[in-house]
Amino acid sequence: MQDNPRPEKAAVVTEVKDRLESADAAILTEYRGLTVKDLATLRRSLRDAGGEYKIYKNTLVRFAVREAGLEAIEELLLGPTAIAFVDGDAVGVAKALRDFARGNPHLVVKGGLLGGNVLSPADAAALADIPPRDVLLARLAGGLAAPLQQFAGLLQALPRNLAYGLKALVDQRIAGAEQLPAEPAPVAEAEAPAAEAEAPAAEAEPEAEAPTPEPESETEAPAEAAVPTEESEQPEGEG
Repeated sequence: MQDNPRPEKAAVVTEVKDRLESADAAILTEYRGLTVKDLATLRRSLRDAGGEYKIYKNTLVRFAVREAGLEAIEELLLGPTAIAFVDGDAVGVAKALRDFARGNPHLVVKGGLLGGNVLSPADAAALADIPPRDVLLARLAGGLAAPLQQFAGLLQALPRNLAYGLKALVDQRIAGAEQLPAEPAPVAEAEAPAAEAEAPAAEAEPEAEAPTPEPESETEAPAEAAVPTEESEQPEGEG
């Protein structure tokens, strides 16, 4: 294979390169066995889905992918190859190819490109199973509608719930105030030290007034000793 295309083919290489770089997606197919009528039908269905079906020689496409730095898809360029360029929703074009291939098994999807990523045949088939963009947007809008409705309901109920919450807070404060002790309680606490201060004086009073009995017995003991006995009163001569 020559390194550069001939000058008369260079324009085709530039066209393919520009289309690969500007398209949102490109799906490569093998069309061997399709009639001219089949190809016309396929082009029309792809055009309705937002795609354009073009047939190029593999040699020129190889030059284009190399210049575009897309060598990863060069291995897909085997056999008669046509490219479905997509400007917009790649899912619709993938579905159109899948639906056409169901009735025309000669059309074979090889893979392609999507946003700079290489698609395998399985990836392209999975792409066709994704719901269309309009359906996805409708589902997204429906999914967002329910939370928004709930949020609107919360906003509507907020003043009523706020009033309930404030009333409950006031009731709670009133109930707490009823459980608190009466105001004279602090006065009783203040009088307690005075009662404690008087207690020692009351205890000291009996000590000052009551005489101890022990000294009285000690003073009476000598008086008893001074009383003479009968034996001591008798004269000495009478004995």
